[in-house]
Amino acid sequence: MLSGKKIRVLVVDDSMLFRKLLIDNLSQKPLIQIAGYAVDAFDAQNKIAQLRPDVVTCDVEMPRMSGIDFVKRVLPKYPVPIILVSSLNLSVFDALQAGAVDFVRKPDMTQNNNVASFINGLAGKISIASRAKVRVPGTASALPTMPKGSASLTCNMSALSQNNTVIAIGASTGGTEATLEVVRNLPANTPGIVVTQHMPEGFTKMYAERLNRICKMEAKEAENGDKIQKGRILVAPGNLQMRVVRVGVSYTVSCTSGPKVSGHRPSVDVLFQSMASSLGKNGIGIILTGMGKDGAAGLLEMRKRGAYTIGQDKDSCVVYGMPMVAQNIGAVCQQASCANIANVLLNHLNKL
Repeated sequence: MLSGKKIRVLVVDDSMLFRKLLIDNLSQKPLIQIAGYAVDAFDAQNKIAQLRPDVVTCDVEMPRMSGIDFVKRVLPKYPVPIILVSSLNLSVFDALQAGAVDFVRKPDMTQNNNVASFINGLAGKISIASRAKVRVPGTASALPTMPKGSASLTCNMSALSQNNTVIAIGASTGGTEATLEVVRNLPANTPGIVVTQHMPEGFTKMYAERLNRICKMEAKEAENGDKIQKGRILVAPGNLQMRVVRVGVSYTVSCTSGPKVSGHRPSVDVLFQSMASSLGKNGIGIILTGMGKDGAAGLLEMRKRGAYTIGQDKDSCVVYGMPMVAQNIGAVCQQASCANIANVLLNHLNKL
């Protein structure tokens, strides 16, 4: 997208009322132009070919063809950024895996404040999506799979180092798949991992459950007081700030309400700042794809305290924002592709 040019949006939703709500409200945003609408996925395929929109918003649950099947069918032909508009539905992660850029949760239509907040959030995601790199699975634009031999990755740390080390991962747009790519083949004895992913309440629990099904490590949505331990991944709950807290010789997480930080709750900066103060040189920070700068300042503080830090490189990012800022301010010890971060991490761990 060129700056100053309006973002042309195609709205896809089978509900006439919800479609009208999206069109009426998004068209009032100065940088958004409604290119058209579609009533289902088949209609949308034709409209995309005719209108060539910059961004598509798409309901996940539609008649005749679901949102995930729509994403799988459309992207190979027309790699357009797609934002899913979803109720609390596990299939949203399948659609993200298929190449959708991001998602928003449908609002409670009985609350005017919720609708206004939803529209503002969706408009922001449309702006980000217009600049995102669309992944089409099975093509060169997709996030690469782990290198050959990754299934046998090992963590040869001492028991002391395993228990004293904590790994923190922060991500936003494109981060659900990027984080999975990093952690899916890590061995079960990897030191404890804490993850802050910008994601709505409810979806973080489903995301943690998805990680738990796929990864060798155990994964769960963090609860206040949960112990960080080797072989465990804790995902920050949506709408709460997660911090790492030292308790004697071990570490736990604090999950509390509070103001947004760097525009987010949960915030990567909050997590990384707590890592810096609680762990110092025993911490490892990884910053992945996402718009903005959340996490960059916290990662710099981690590095100043002696932590090892990794940033995702530009070519493998859906949005090279957060890792770019972190790199530019000197917060990153080493950049790596998403597919290679696990190897970089384990090479470092095996030297400890």
